[in-house]
Parts: sequence; C-alpha cells; structure tokens
Amino acid sequence: MKQALTEAKAAGARGEVPVGAIVVDSITRQVIAVAGNETECNHDPTAHAELLALQRACKIKGTPRLPGCDLYVTLEPCPMCATALSFARIRRLYFGAYDPKSGGVDHGPKIFSHAACHHQPEVYGGIQEQECGEILKEFFRDKR
Repeated sequence: MKQALTEAKAAGARGEVPVGAIVVDSITRQVIAVAGNETECNHDPTAHAELLALQRACKIKGTPRLPGCDLYVTLEPCPMCATALSFARIRRLYFGAYDPKSGGVDHGPKIFSHAACHHQPEVYGGIQEQECGEILKEFFRDKR
C-alpha cells in the first residue's frame, strides 16, 4: 500500500484526485505496474488509477487477464473499476479508504456480489484507511 500511497500523492500534486494503484505478482511479490489517476491530464473519464494499472500490467504480461496478481489501491474502487477487476480476474483486491458515495465494492452496487459477476476476487478493505482517507480529505479541503 505504501507504493500506492506514493502514486496517490503524485496524482494529487498533478491536480488529479489522489488515488494510486499497483498490481503485484502474488507469487514473486514483485510490482508489475503502478498508476495514479490521470483523468484530468488525459481528458479521459476512464483514466482511473486501477484501470491504468490493469492496462499496464496486462501489456507487460501479454495477456488480458491477471489471475496470479493482486491489486492495491488507496480508495475503494468505483463500479467501473470493480467490473474491470473482475474481468481481469485479479486474485485479491486490497484497498485503503472506503467510499460510501461512489464505491462499487462494499458500497453502491457491490459489483462482486452481483449475479452477473463472473469472478469475485478476495477483498480486503480498510488497509491504512486513515492515511489513504486523509490524502483525499486534504485534497478536497484545498480545492474548496
């Protein structure tokens, strides 16, 4: 999570919502890909940290699925990202802060609990929750 937090801080410094994500090989524990949000700089509403990290990891691995990989992200994934995690067959999802308003895992549509979801990763929320949440609170406090 430490590296995901570093990516989140870098995203915030670029004016992006400070969310960071990393994809890790579950056997070797090596980081395959890292990303922070890039929606503003790319003018792309889908450029969430999770999607970018998945895309980069898939490109590096040469496959559209990552069954032997885990994803660490500083914020509970939104429904779009949760669906992509399912499609990518991520083994485990570790996230920091919960997102009662826009989350798609433990809140909102709870994508992994839906009957149409073909793959449900193991989910561990609240990892370094306070630190992950504080980065977001500080970012939005400064925006106002």
